[in-house]
Amino acid sequence: MTEPWPAPFSAAPLDATVTIPASKSLTNRYLVLGALADGPSRLRAPLQSRDSDLMVGALRALGAGIDEVPGAGSVPDLVVTPIPAGHAADATVDCGLAGTVMRFVPPLAALLRGAVTFDGDPAARVRPMAPVLAALRGLGVSVEGGGDGFMPFTVHGTGTVAGGHVAVDAGGSSQFISAILLVAARFEGGLHLEHSGNSVPSVDHISMTVEVLRSLGVTVDNSVPNHWKVKPGPIAAFDVQLEQDLSNAGPFLAAALATRGTVRIPDWPLDTTQVGDKWRQILPQLGATVTLEDGLLTVTGGPEILGADLADTSELAPSVAALCALATGPSRLRGIAHLRGHETDRLAALVAEINALGGDAVETEDGLAINPAPLHGGLFHSYEDHRMATAGAIIGLAVPGVEVENIATTAKTMPAFPQMWADMAAQTAAGIPGRG
Repeated sequence: MTEPWPAPFSAAPLDATVTIPASKSLTNRYLVLGALADGPSRLRAPLQSRDSDLMVGALRALGAGIDEVPGAGSVPDLVVTPIPAGHAADATVDCGLAGTVMRFVPPLAALLRGAVTFDGDPAARVRPMAPVLAALRGLGVSVEGGGDGFMPFTVHGTGTVAGGHVAVDAGGSSQFISAILLVAARFEGGLHLEHSGNSVPSVDHISMTVEVLRSLGVTVDNSVPNHWKVKPGPIAAFDVQLEQDLSNAGPFLAAALATRGTVRIPDWPLDTTQVGDKWRQILPQLGATVTLEDGLLTVTGGPEILGADLADTSELAPSVAALCALATGPSRLRGIAHLRGHETDRLAALVAEINALGGDAVETEDGLAINPAPLHGGLFHSYEDHRMATAGAIIGLAVPGVEVENIATTAKTMPAFPQMWADMAAQTAAGIPGRG
C-alpha cells in the first residue's frame, strides 16, 4: 500500500499557468470511431492515461490497428486502422474502471463475429451496465451473463446488427445513450434510440457524441426530445487535433479560488462540446473573476469563496464540492444523483471525506448540501476515484495537513497530476514558493 500523499498547502495566492492534457471523453470517442471508419484515421496529441490505454487495448483485441507515431509535441499521435469487415474476434476485454470502455465497446463487439468477454477492476463490477445490455438484447444481440446488470458478461456477435427501434432508460448515465449512438451508423437499418426514463444526466456528453458523429458524416436526427435517429452509412476517416480536457482543468482552476490567486490555462476552446466549459459559468457564482481572451482562460479568486446553489455540475461536482466546503456560505448541488453510480458513490464519499476534515456536508435526494465549517488536516480517501483524489488536493491547498490516500488513482485520466499540482503550487503571486 502506498503512503498517503501530503497535499501541497499554499500560504500565498497562486499566480500560475497550467497546460492540461487532452480530453479523455474525446480521445475515447474518436478511438471507437476510428475502429469503425472507412479508412485510417489520426488522433493528434491524444490523452495518455489509464482510461485511454484501456480503450486502445480493447480495440486492438477486437482487431483494430493502433500505432503510435511522432507528433508535433511531446505526446505521440495515434494512427487507427479500422477493424476489417467481417472480422472474427474471440477476446477478453479488460475495462479497468473506465466507464467509456465498459459501455462503448460492447456495442462495437456486437458488430463482429465471435465471443467477447468484458470484465474489469473489482470496483467496476458494481458500475451499472443494465441499460447497455438491455439495448443490445433489444437489438437482437446475444449477451451471456450480466443478468444482474453488471460485469462480467460476454457479447456473442454474428457480424451484423439489424438495428431498428430500441428504448433504453439512461437515467443512470448519459454513456448508455452515447454507447449505442457511436456504432449505430454501422447497423444495417440504422437506429431509432429512445430514452424511456426520466431526465438524462450529463446531456452535454450526448451532445458531444452527436456533434462528433456529424463531423464524420453520420446523419443524426435529435429534433425530438429523448429520441435519436441515426441513418446507416459510412463513418468518415479523420485527422483531428484533440482538445485539452476541460473537466480535468477544473481542479487547477479551483486552485485560484482556494488560494485567492490567479490560474491561467492557454488554448481554451471558444466553442466546445465538453462539459468542462461550464467552469466559466460555475466559478463566478463562487466569487471568482473569469475571462477568456485570445484562447487564454484566466481565473482569479475573490476575497472569499461564496456559497452557491448549482444544478447539473455532473462530473465537475467533486471539485465544486471541495470549493463549497471552503466557502463562507451554504451551498446546494442539485441534479447529480447519478454520481452514486460513478467510479464510487461520489455523493456518499464526498460527505464522508469533507466531514472527516471537520466539514458539514449531507446527502440530499439528488445531490449535496454543504454548510460552512472550519476544516482541519487529516486523511482524505480517494476510493480509487480520480476526481475524489483531486478534490482532496483542492482542499489541501487551503487547509494545512491534508493527505490524500492513493493519489496515483489520478492516472486514470491524468498520470502527471501529482507533479503538475506541485509545480502549480510553487507558483505564487509573491514569487515565494507556497509551503508544501
